[in-house]
Amino acid sequence: MTTIDAPPLPAPDRTAELAAIKARALAGPSDRATETQHAKGKLTARERIDLLLDPGSFHEIETLRRHRATGLGLEDKRPYTDGVVTGWGTVEGRTVFVYAHDFRIFGGALGEAHAEKIHKVMDLAESAGAPLVSLNDGAGARIQEGVSALAGYGGIFQRNTRASGVIPQISVMLGPCAGGAAYSPALTDFVFMVRGTSQMFITGPDVVRAVTGEEITQNGLGGADVHAAVSGVAAFAYDDEPSCLEDVRHLLSLLPANNRQTPPRQDTGDPPGRRTDALCRIVPANPQQAYDIRSVIEEVVDDGDYFEVQPAWATNVVCALARMDGHVTAFVANQPTSLAGVLDIHASEKAARFVQFCDAFNIPLVTLVDVPGFLPGVDQEHGGIIRHGAKLLYAYCNATVPRISLVLRKAYGGAYIVMDSRSIGADLALAWPTNEIAVMGAEGAANVIFRREIAAAADPDQMRAQKIKEYQAELMHPYYAAERGLVDDVVDPAETRSVLVSALAMLRPKYADLPARKHGNPPV
Repeated sequence: MTTIDAPPLPAPDRTAELAAIKARALAGPSDRATETQHAKGKLTARERIDLLLDPGSFHEIETLRRHRATGLGLEDKRPYTDGVVTGWGTVEGRTVFVYAHDFRIFGGALGEAHAEKIHKVMDLAESAGAPLVSLNDGAGARIQEGVSALAGYGGIFQRNTRASGVIPQISVMLGPCAGGAAYSPALTDFVFMVRGTSQMFITGPDVVRAVTGEEITQNGLGGADVHAAVSGVAAFAYDDEPSCLEDVRHLLSLLPANNRQTPPRQDTGDPPGRRTDALCRIVPANPQQAYDIRSVIEEVVDDGDYFEVQPAWATNVVCALARMDGHVTAFVANQPTSLAGVLDIHASEKAARFVQFCDAFNIPLVTLVDVPGFLPGVDQEHGGIIRHGAKLLYAYCNATVPRISLVLRKAYGGAYIVMDSRSIGADLALAWPTNEIAVMGAEGAANVIFRREIAAAADPDQMRAQKIKEYQAELMHPYYAAERGLVDDVVDPAETRSVLVSALAMLRPKYADLPARKHGNPPV
C-alpha cells in the first residue's frame, strides 16, 4: 500500500496497484475461512451471486469500502467489502440488484459501513425500478460498533417499507438471522430458506431456555421447515443452496421489474383454446368427495407448469403463479384435500398477502372456488377469524387487476363472498354446471328452515330427506345464481382453459381509477 507521504506512482503502477487491491478483496479473508464456510455446507457470498445471476453479468459496487470504527481492536481489522458484497446483474437478461452477506468477514455482522453499502444498493434498486434480492448469512449487529450498527438496520427497514409494492423484494436465508435482523426479511415479498443451515428467530434457544425453561435447538426454533410449515414466515424451503437459488431465478422470471410494468410474456406453445376434458374426471360431482385442486390448475395452465407459493403452510388454500397463453397469471384456490378446503385464520392470511402482492405487481387473479365455509371452532373465533378473514376480503376488494372467479362445486356462506365473488368486485364470475352457491349446505339449511316440520313429523328422517331435496330443487340448482345475474356464465369444464384465456385477454387493458386517499386501513 502507498501512503500520503509517498511519491505518486506512474499510471501503469497505479493500475497494477488497483488490480492487486481488488484481487485481495475478491479473494476474501483467507483460504481457511472459505474452507470453514464450505465445511458447513454453505457457499461463499460470491459463489451464491454467481449462481443467482447470469454468467458474467455482475457489476459490484463499493468493493473497496472499509469501516472506520475504532476500539475493541476494530482499527486493526479493516477488510475490504466490510462483510457484504453489493451490486447488480441480470437474471434471464433482466436487471436485478443484490447484496450478499460474507460470513467469512466478521461473521457477516452488520456495522455502519456494511449498512451504508446495503442502503446504497437498495436506493439504486428503487431508482432503477428493478427487483432486489438479499442473500442473508449474518450474525446480526456488529456488537463492537454499538448503536451505529442498530441504526443501520433502521435504514434497511425504512427502505424495505418504502420499496414495498414498488419493486419485488426477495430474501434468501442462507445462514443465521437473529434478533432485529429478522425483520427485514419479514418486510419483503418472499422468503426462501435452506434446511439445516438457515435459521430465523427473534430470541435464540439460550434466551428461550433462560426465560421459559424450554429446551429447543436452533432448527427446532427457527429452521426452514418450521417457518415454511408452522409460522408461515418462509414461502419456500430447500435442501441445498443451488436448488434454492435456481427457484429464486424462476420466481424472478415470473415477476415484473416494478409496479409500472407487467410480467414478461413467454411463448409457451400451448394452444390457448386447448380443451380440458380431463377436468370432468379430476373433479367429482359429489361435493363431499375430495380431490387435489393442484391437478385442476395443472390441467388449465400452459404446459401444466405452475409455481406454488407457501406450499407447506395453510394447505387448505393453494396460491400459485403460472402462465396462460404465455401471460403470467395468479391462482388462488380452495384445496378440498386439506380441511375440505375451508377458510381459516392461516388460509385467509396466506391468500390475502398473495392477492395484495399480485395486485401491486399487475398480475391478474383467477380464483377457483370450492369452499364449504369458514372453519368453526372456539380457537378460530378467539384467534380472531373475523379479523383475519377480513384481511382476505379487504385484499380482494382493494385489488384493481383483472379478477375472474370460477365456482367449481360448492360455495357456501360468507366464504363464497370472500373468495372474490361478483358482489365484491370480480370482473367475471363463472361457474361449472356442478356449482352449488348457497348460504349453507342443503342439509344444514333444511334443518334450520324446516326444523318444526321435521320435529313434528311421524318420521323425522324421512321428512328431513324430503326437505333437503326441496331446498336443493328450489335454491341450489346450478343455474340459480346465473338466473339472478350473480354468475356471468355457466361453462363446460372442458372449455375452462379457453374461456379463461379469452377473458384474461379481454381484461388485460383494465384500468381502475381509485379515490384519492393516503392509504387504506386494512385489518392487521
